[in-house]
Amino acid sequence: MSTSMYDLVVVGAGPYGLSVAAHAAAHGLGLRTFGRSMDSWHAMPSGMFLKSEPWASHLSDPAGSYGLDAYAAARGVRAEHGLPLPVGFFAAYGDWFARQAVPALDERLIGSVAPAADGFELRTEDGEAVRARTVALAVGALPFLEIPGPLRALPRRYVTHSSHHGELDGFAGRDVTVVGAGQAALETATLLVERGAAAVRIVARAGRLNWNTLPPPLDRGPWRSLRAPHTGLGCGWRNRLYADAPGVFRRLPAATRERIFDSALGPAGAWWLRERFAAVGDVRLGQRVTSARVTGDGRLRLDVAGPDGTTVLETDHVIAATGFTPGLDRAGVLSPALRGALRRVGPGGAPEVGGLFESSWPGLFLAGLLTAPSYGPSTRFVFGAAYTAGRLVKGVRRRLRAGAGRGVPGRPHTGGKAPVPA
Repeated sequence: MSTSMYDLVVVGAGPYGLSVAAHAAAHGLGLRTFGRSMDSWHAMPSGMFLKSEPWASHLSDPAGSYGLDAYAAARGVRAEHGLPLPVGFFAAYGDWFARQAVPALDERLIGSVAPAADGFELRTEDGEAVRARTVALAVGALPFLEIPGPLRALPRRYVTHSSHHGELDGFAGRDVTVVGAGQAALETATLLVERGAAAVRIVARAGRLNWNTLPPPLDRGPWRSLRAPHTGLGCGWRNRLYADAPGVFRRLPAATRERIFDSALGPAGAWWLRERFAAVGDVRLGQRVTSARVTGDGRLRLDVAGPDGTTVLETDHVIAATGFTPGLDRAGVLSPALRGALRRVGPGGAPEVGGLFESSWPGLFLAGLLTAPSYGPSTRFVFGAAYTAGRLVKGVRRRLRAGAGRGVPGRPHTGGKAPVPA
């Protein structure tokens, strides 16, 4: 059993976890990082591409030495504005970043994080105990996947989430229904057709499909740039606020933040996918699945409600490309006592995140999707890692300096208010 006490343990090795670890290592913190490097990115089907621009897809290190552009240049790959990059290339870039900037990545998963008298005790998947004064939880989006209610009780043989799939060749010759209208849904449906599925359809609540347009050139003159500035989240002044000022977003009234979180940067397909998507001939908009059951011959029968009433649809498999909901109840890696003590925001029950990405439990820091209801849309994307990592590590260093007293890790700081129960 390990007896070392680390300054910081980072849980997760995706873009956020690796970026936080790189900043912590550069500041000389006693660090340990757990997780399989870029695991969810490696698991995506081949043939998928990044939706974000290469210049908005860097992982973050303090010196800026290990950006995506540096990796691409070393391999003779064009990483240019308006040129989509394969997801597999981005995953390989993350692995390279980890080798360059993150010391001794431990690819075991963490099974639990619990409070301890002097900080936290974590347990690896094989039972090792690890002690830390502070923890950065950067578990990505997968724990928070969303499947529509009528489909949740069905076995995985019949219903999966889009994030469950690597290659889609296993659906050749089968009838597949994809639920959703965002990039994941549209790209999954397109790849299913290209991989030989017998029939592919989209079922979506949205009344229309939205498509991003070809991004304008980076250099387009001062007037056009002023009217709609480029940002890592798309063009426009509203996106500039989300991209450049997450700290300002955090100070907005709670109701405003909730409304923006639910509506900003809504479902849309990438410009480069639109022509390929034309091969998906069955697109049913303004419709939702209200019930689902397995038939006697092993197929799925769906009741689908739409403007003209309810219709019955039979299919072999449903892939729900319906996004992610960052709620604490799904953060199973946190012990029940820790989850129950954290203050929450928004109807989804996300944790409240204060300045420098610290939760309401001193010493527990959060990164990535879990922080989006507090810090805004940028932290739903790789782009937000640069804003998060340096500030989070600044918060860790401040917490470590605080030492004993009111802010000692392991004692919930409630600002005079009782913790909100689970």
